[in-house]
Amino acid sequence: MDKLGFYLLILVHTIQYVYGAGTNITPLDFVKTSCKTTRNQALCVNSLSSYAGSIQGSDQQLAKAAIAVSLNNAKSAAALVSKLTGTSKLKPQEYQALKDCVNSMTSCIASLTHSVQEFGKMGQFKGKNFDWHMNSLQTWVSSALTHQNTCAGGFSDSSMNGKVKDILNKKMTSVTQITSNALALVNGFALRHKEVTHKP
Repeated sequence: MDKLGFYLLILVHTIQYVYGAGTNITPLDFVKTSCKTTRNQALCVNSLSSYAGSIQGSDQQLAKAAIAVSLNNAKSAAALVSKLTGTSKLKPQEYQALKDCVNSMTSCIASLTHSVQEFGKMGQFKGKNFDWHMNSLQTWVSSALTHQNTCAGGFSDSSMNGKVKDILNKKMTSVTQITSNALALVNGFALRHKEVTHKP
């Protein structure tokens, strides 16, 4: 056996050991390991563990699932914000902040929806075309996070302190953490794809 064949044989056995029965890596293990790259690891695992079966160790499916989860949570937050605008005895500044928040969350949902749609088409893009669409996707997820922070930022003033602010902050903290995790996983997928496709 020549040297190249010998090294290839070692490589195959190594891969089988790392990803196969040698370590019994499960789809859930893959999710847990991937979530270590995010700021909110426990939340990442909790929000994505139910998707482990469909992710099946794929960086792309993991990032796609993370964006879908972010979109669902953003829609839930938008519904809550809209409901809060009907709260009785709102201070004028609270009502205005909520209205601004509704607009921010509408933009956030649009950005995440674009991201989900873009991910559905990523398989047909290659080379520089893939990079361009990947950059657009990253920009949309980042934009969604900015819109979420803008919404929460409307209640940063101490004059807003109260029940409405507490409810909104609790919800938006969770949503922004989930979207931050999604962005980290999307960035990770983009980086690994670039490393594989741009090898000299």
